[in-house]
Amino acid sequence: MNPDTAKTTGPEPDASPTSAPRSPASIRYRGRFAPSPTGALHFGSVVAAFGSWLAARRSGGDWLVRIEDLDPPREVAGAADAQLRTLSAFGLVADEPIMRQSERGALYRQALDSLLASGAAFECHCSRSDLLPQGGIHRACVTGTRRANPSIRLRVADGTRIDFEDAVHGRISQDVADEVGDFVLRRADGYWAYQLAVVVDDAVQDITDVVRGADLLASTARQILLQRTLGLPTPRYLHLPLIVDGEGRKLSKSSAAWPVRDDDPRTGLRTAWEALGQAREALPRTDDLAELLATAIRAFEPDRIPRTPASVLAALHNRLVSDAE
Repeated sequence: MNPDTAKTTGPEPDASPTSAPRSPASIRYRGRFAPSPTGALHFGSVVAAFGSWLAARRSGGDWLVRIEDLDPPREVAGAADAQLRTLSAFGLVADEPIMRQSERGALYRQALDSLLASGAAFECHCSRSDLLPQGGIHRACVTGTRRANPSIRLRVADGTRIDFEDAVHGRISQDVADEVGDFVLRRADGYWAYQLAVVVDDAVQDITDVVRGADLLASTARQILLQRTLGLPTPRYLHLPLIVDGEGRKLSKSSAAWPVRDDDPRTGLRTAWEALGQAREALPRTDDLAELLATAIRAFEPDRIPRTPASVLAALHNRLVSDAE
């Protein structure tokens, strides 16, 4: 696949976010990597991409790439194409045409309309400042002002608790009503919220396994609730260790979030391999990228993935020490 000329997919004629659910166990493994085009891929992104790719390849399944370009004000021009070039340079090639969320508004609209029609979603005229006294959690509308462009929220019943099993973190339980409240599906500025878009796209693309960074672990209960409300299947989840800088900050929020080098994929992949908790000696000392990736698929052990965050500085130090030996 040439990332510069890859076609994008629009809504399938028969695709529907409210079609009959299928169990992940009943269909071929399908995973995905879904970056937002807010800049070049950094090391944390490579760990997420490599981890999801390894899980799919180890299972003999498909690996998809989805560009989550839902927030134009934050998007960096050319970032999506640059991200695809980096993935290609690292040998991480999608099995299907690239999907871009900016082209899938009709499907999100269909899902939202069904939620509104059933009463599961509602218009909300509250601003963020209106909700500050409640800690930003919406349990009831607190403003008498009607806005020209309200947001749309999912109605979360009192006592709604979601329990799920994560392949790395084990049993997770969240009281969505108390900890999150009625959450946004479409923003007041008209942009689609991440939670709705990701649930619809995972269903339409038949994603069976979501392998992603632990920063999204807190979103999972909301997504499962939305899946159940829409009658959609729930994939299996595996959340990879968060990559942090030397001060414990998420890499994407840190000055250490420098872009990875497209001209040195082997070093990047070896470093990501170790951040995923895999045995350093399992990968061959080779300049052949295809050989390295093939060996990584055979040697990948998901049970070794750590729960705790991984320091990018420690990972780079280990890589330098290994190269010097």
